[in-house]
Amino acid sequence: MSSKTRAKPTTSNDPGSPYRCVESFNDLVLSDYDGERTIDRVFEVAVRKYGNCQSLGTRELLSEADEKQPDGKVFKKATFGDYKWLTLKEVSLKVENLARGIGALGVQPGQNVAIFLETQREWMIAAQACFRYNFPLVTVYATLGEDGITYALNQTEAHCVITSGNLLMTKLKNCLSSLPSLRTIIYVDSGNKVADIPDEIQLKSYPEVENLGSSPQGQTIKRQSTSADDLAIIMYTSGTTGNPKGVMISHGNFVAAMSGISSRIPNLSTEDTYIAYLPLAHVLELAAETILLCGGAGIGYSSPLTLTDRSSRIKSGTKGDASVLRPTLMAAVPEIMERMRKALMQAIQEFGFIRQNVFHYAYNYKLSCVEHGQDTPTLNRFVFKNTKGLLGGRVRAMLCGGAPLDAQTQRFMNVCMCCPVGQGYGLTETCGAGTITQVLTDHSTGTVGPPIPSAEIKLVSWEEGGYFPSNKPHAQGEVWIGGPIISQGYYKNEEKTAEDFYVDEDGQRWFKTGDIGEILDDGSLKIIDRKKDLVKLSHGEYIAVGNIESKLKASPLMDNVWIYANGMHPTAMAFIVPNEKAFMALAANKGLNSKSMEELCNNSEMEQEMKKALLQACKVAKLQKFEIPQKMAVEPEPWTPEAGLITSAFKLKRKALTEHYAAKIEENFPHSKQTV
Repeated sequence: MSSKTRAKPTTSNDPGSPYRCVESFNDLVLSDYDGERTIDRVFEVAVRKYGNCQSLGTRELLSEADEKQPDGKVFKKATFGDYKWLTLKEVSLKVENLARGIGALGVQPGQNVAIFLETQREWMIAAQACFRYNFPLVTVYATLGEDGITYALNQTEAHCVITSGNLLMTKLKNCLSSLPSLRTIIYVDSGNKVADIPDEIQLKSYPEVENLGSSPQGQTIKRQSTSADDLAIIMYTSGTTGNPKGVMISHGNFVAAMSGISSRIPNLSTEDTYIAYLPLAHVLELAAETILLCGGAGIGYSSPLTLTDRSSRIKSGTKGDASVLRPTLMAAVPEIMERMRKALMQAIQEFGFIRQNVFHYAYNYKLSCVEHGQDTPTLNRFVFKNTKGLLGGRVRAMLCGGAPLDAQTQRFMNVCMCCPVGQGYGLTETCGAGTITQVLTDHSTGTVGPPIPSAEIKLVSWEEGGYFPSNKPHAQGEVWIGGPIISQGYYKNEEKTAEDFYVDEDGQRWFKTGDIGEILDDGSLKIIDRKKDLVKLSHGEYIAVGNIESKLKASPLMDNVWIYANGMHPTAMAFIVPNEKAFMALAANKGLNSKSMEELCNNSEMEQEMKKALLQACKVAKLQKFEIPQKMAVEPEPWTPEAGLITSAFKLKRKALTEHYAAKIEENFPHSKQTV
């Protein structure tokens, strides 16, 4: 990645002061890939440079069996083999054959092709095929319900869908009668019986389409060249309210984002291995994998159910994906990191008395060193070897995005995983990019770093919240992100595009994030609020519900937290999903081990324990009195995307939660404004 193509600097006189990183103070980077500005050409540059390197790897499923758990539940457990790899040249050949095969099935350049798949090797190959032959790619979360699937595929008039046999038969099949534009379905696996598809839809297996592409018929399909302005991706947001929005990302947008993000990945090389388990329909994962693919690194595919030796689908006594792959790089969202921290803490609680004390002494000593930018090689080798081994023992850097990461969780990962944890800030509308911390040199917590070289930010006054760029000691305001990473708007939604995007007098595109930030003395951005998350209680005080939720989830007893607040009421209410293992262990200590989770969540003694944990978490977070929820409900069932209560990126769907718990809210907040 040598030559850099740059955009001209802006001279906007809009409100707020623009901030850029030092590397691109005078201009913004458009491409750091030999000047190429389309995703397919960037990939071809990578094939020329790293063609013989191992590129995409998957594990073979050896066996699968039902296994009864101590609580009576039955889980399907699997045993997997080693990773099997394709070189980058082999990947490129598959990309070419699949692209020609799609074309031979009648899809024309400019016609939309949707991918409705779990994260796996075929997802990335299919995406690169779309980029190469100019089929705009529509991403659809595998966890979406039938209404969301139908909405996305109808709005984009997708001609072709690439899916799995399982998703076809359990979800997509039920939507087919409502999809008049759909002409072709390509399914990846044949593990599930595929049948009863309408005759007007041609059904092909993934290998069939690859073979068609390499046949004489496939060879007649001609590639249409792409340009930086061509639409590459219609990426549907995970959607916290209402229908998901389709964000239009051009080739030039995505390559600029890749260039900026890659500049913050320390010493990326062909020696690196990345473990891929987040949804590829999420912009963070798609950007990360494409950067690693085009940087010559290996990508080993995994899933949250097979990630570690203790993951729910891994048979006891066999190895999870991280233990086999031993990755050097990893991306995560806060929810995943918090789960890892709680799992490690539970394992540590099972240590003997002496071993626990040794660990806690070593942890506190190393924590002090980490906060001063120092490391402890001896402790890493003898005390933290096992905790580091949870992810294979070789992770040298982790990047977290998607939501604010709690400072306690970040420090815990720093200490126990023996690697730096960087934070990034971006949105689907900005190709997942915006700001990223300097992973190796920034040892602070709570910030998301300076702008990447292909972006700039400015803070715009929000009078209602009292945030102004003139605030002291730090400038504050709504964060607007500008530069070549800003997408083209929302698909078939001009009204929302005009509301959220802005083009200044120099032609620079800006996205209004709705987040409130401040610029610290070192030039880093800190997210301190969100317009939509800021609720004014009846006594006039504002509370930031998202900020409170992230702090409370640091408690070992809490897996998820939703704060309900309404301007009609003087206080908030916390809905808490307990960490089942920690909650059951606490119950066993109180002689309640014969009770189910549902019984425990309604047990008065356990409710009191959860209240203690809630107040302790509020104390640790230094919440003000009016920020502390005065009401609480303990919920036995985890919130899942399938239930429609959280998004595929683990963000709370506040409207859906409000409707789901309407009876409990009414019970705790009757129409009067009395304080309880």
